Amino acid sequence: MEIADTHAHLCDPAFDPDLDQVLDRAKTAGVATIVAVGENMEDAEKNLTLAARHPMIRAAAGLYPTHLNMELAGKMREFIRSNRNRLAAIGEVGLDYWIIREEPDLEIQREIFRSFIDLSLELNLPLNVHSRSAGRHTVAMLLEGRARRVQMHAFDGKASAAIPAVEAGFFFSIPPSIVRSEQKQKLVKRLPLRSLLIETDSPVLGPTARDRNEPANAVLAVKAIAELKGVDENEVIEAVKGNFRRLYSAEP
Repeated sequence: MEIADTHAHLCDPAFDPDLDQVLDRAKTAGVATIVAVGENMEDAEKNLTLAARHPMIRAAAGLYPTHLNMELAGKMREFIRSNRNRLAAIGEVGLDYWIIREEPDLEIQREIFRSFIDLSLELNLPLNVHSRSAGRHTVAMLLEGRARRVQMHAFDGKASAAIPAVEAGFFFSIPPSIVRSEQKQKLVKRLPLRSLLIETDSPVLGPTARDRNEPANAVLAVKAIAELKGVDENEVIEAVKGNFRRLYSAEP
């Protein structure tokens, strides 16, 4: 298939015992590239190490939006600047209104996110964006900040909230949990193929809620999209491959 898993947490300790086997299963399933995202500095450094060791991994670095620490955000920005040529994306970054709910904390979260939007423009790196329970707000901030290269990861909002992002040329990555998520199914029905990517968010968001997810399951998202769109799987594969190239400027 030669598809890309555009959002996976390979740095998660859940993969420490058998990462080589996990990657072998992904290759066998048709996954050619994995964008390894992170949530903190430790993840970022580990992702660079993994990418140096495994050619199919492309490293990303970001600060998860529940980290409300301006100093830490500044250190992450400097890390990303210093490693610009070794990183495929800034991520994951964004907003989370599910965990963070108090307005003073939300403003810190928004300020940190703005700084990463600016950094994306400065370095011409894609943003790999988290927006849990904050879809409309996240899209609005991205549009306000004139973000250009954007992937909305596992978007949990209404399809109507996604349309302005689609019109701006942003992409939406779909995880294997689409097989059990009515919300994801509605989103895929509404959005055009030209706006879709594949992700797994491993080790979570798999086809079964409590089982460890892994990149090989990316193919389940492809199959689900094809069924929902009423098209051949090859059409989905070619579309998401082209979308990946457009956003990440690389062959999957």
